[in-house]
Amino acid sequence: MTIIQEYMTADHRRCDTLFSLAEESVNQENWEAARQQTGEFIDAMEHHFTMEEQILFPRFEERTGITAGPTMVMLDEHQQMRELLQELEQALDTRDQGDYLATMETLLIFMQQHNMKEEEMLYPMSDEELGTDAEEIVADMQKIADL
Repeated sequence: MTIIQEYMTADHRRCDTLFSLAEESVNQENWEAARQQTGEFIDAMEHHFTMEEQILFPRFEERTGITAGPTMVMLDEHQQMRELLQELEQALDTRDQGDYLATMETLLIFMQQHNMKEEEMLYPMSDEELGTDAEEIVADMQKIADL
């Protein structure tokens, strides 16, 4: 079963869609829409990180005993992406289209590499190791969405 992989990959795609909408608004210099859409994108990213950091990663680490492996790498990458998200907000504040789009380009490459590692390695490992609890874990992650 690939319950975790399917759920989390779908959430990656949701974030990707919001990313594209925000980038499109900045390309059009529609700063009001850009602010709203960037906010929605950042909220979606934080929500995704929170599901992983509070639910998925701790359960994976507890079950496998692996704490200095893939989850540690993902946590470090989350922090790096959070820094890029802050740079986006700064570029929005100054309406600096060049800085915003350059940061988005960096973030896009980072997200693609990060998502590939999760989708091709961590999520399948999670489904394998947590398989009997996968539905419960996804339900717990969905509860975060309701907060």
